[in-house]
Amino acid sequence: MKSVLFVLFAPFVMSCSPAAQSNTELTENSEIVTDTVVTPKPLFCNETVKVGAERFDGYLPKIEGKKVAIVGNQSSMTGDIHLVDALMEKGINVVKVFSPEHGFRGDADAGEKVKDGIDPKTGLPVISLYGNNKKPTAAQLKDVEVILFDIQDVGARFYTYISTLHYVMEAAAENDKKVIVLDRPNPNGHYVDGPVLKDGFDSFVGMHKVPVVHGMTVAEYARMINEEGWLKNNVKADLDWVSCEGWDHNEFYEVPIAPSPNLPNMKAIYWYPSLCFFEGTVVSIGRGTDIPFQCVGHPKFEVDILEDLYSFKPAPNGGAAHPKLEGETCYGYDLSKWEIEKIREQRMLNLDYLQEFYKKLGSKSDFFLSTNFIDLLYGSDQLRKDLLAGKSVDDIRLTWTNDLEAFKEIRKKYLIYQDFE
Repeated sequence: MKSVLFVLFAPFVMSCSPAAQSNTELTENSEIVTDTVVTPKPLFCNETVKVGAERFDGYLPKIEGKKVAIVGNQSSMTGDIHLVDALMEKGINVVKVFSPEHGFRGDADAGEKVKDGIDPKTGLPVISLYGNNKKPTAAQLKDVEVILFDIQDVGARFYTYISTLHYVMEAAAENDKKVIVLDRPNPNGHYVDGPVLKDGFDSFVGMHKVPVVHGMTVAEYARMINEEGWLKNNVKADLDWVSCEGWDHNEFYEVPIAPSPNLPNMKAIYWYPSLCFFEGTVVSIGRGTDIPFQCVGHPKFEVDILEDLYSFKPAPNGGAAHPKLEGETCYGYDLSKWEIEKIREQRMLNLDYLQEFYKKLGSKSDFFLSTNFIDLLYGSDQLRKDLLAGKSVDDIRLTWTNDLEAFKEIRKKYLIYQDFE
């Protein structure tokens, strides 16, 4: 299958093994200094990580001789081999694949209807879990005994893979099927922030009372879903998981394959939780450009400092067949210029750009989409009302403090890995 590799940060992905001992010392900024070369400390330590799917000893004994379904996409890799192919090579009876938003190969637009089909490589039936059929039916699970869930998540409440997880677990519980989550690191697992979803604002982009950035891996999140009674009629799935090796919430992990078309690199993944609120406005966040979720702009926007001016014109591409503001010149900011260390070290939602665009465009355009989609993304109508009222970002943040602290206590019960400091 075709894989989209991150190459932007390739120079940072290097061995985390100790430096050679001869004539070596550590400087205050943790650079490794030798007689002849200064080597920056690795930004990402992927070589220490072994994802759940690669730990075959942890789950093969539980699926041998069983009829297996896989919930996966292009990120479901074991080294250079897709999980489906690897398991079939090992003689596992894989009977079908369930695919989430963006499809099994990960090339569908956000929100685009994903059709059922046949995987050309294996001949397996591929059943879409996006659109009208978000939850596996009893008929679709009739010939299944075990469901493997293996999808790279990015740790934001509105990233719909965790909503798919919910429905898979619920269907499994209702039909007496076992679910095994093959865990992967959460690239935004180093902090928790944002408003907790309120009653009445649940949707496929937010199903649970968690903050926008929940700081949990898929396996940790699955445990919370199961034990907090979030499945319909309080059913519980027969849940198991295979954890990662060599990772905890203090580690920074570079996702090796784009988890969806408009998150092509780590900068986009880090900006995603903050910029996604613009999806509920008339402002573009770069869909239809080379830097989606790394720029923000609108035709009527004016920057305060001319040197900061950035313009782009959204056009149809592989990640967006009909991007917002297609063909219009948008003015705003190029956030891809931020140093990646600076982005990841924010460790909080950045609402500054959203507030600035609202202040400058609110009187020139209908800033919020008529659907009030921003309310579903935020998990309440509080953000929209606070922006309309002219509240500061600091005041907006204060509105979620108590709920956030309460969630952090609940979260602790379900962690599998050492938490961030």
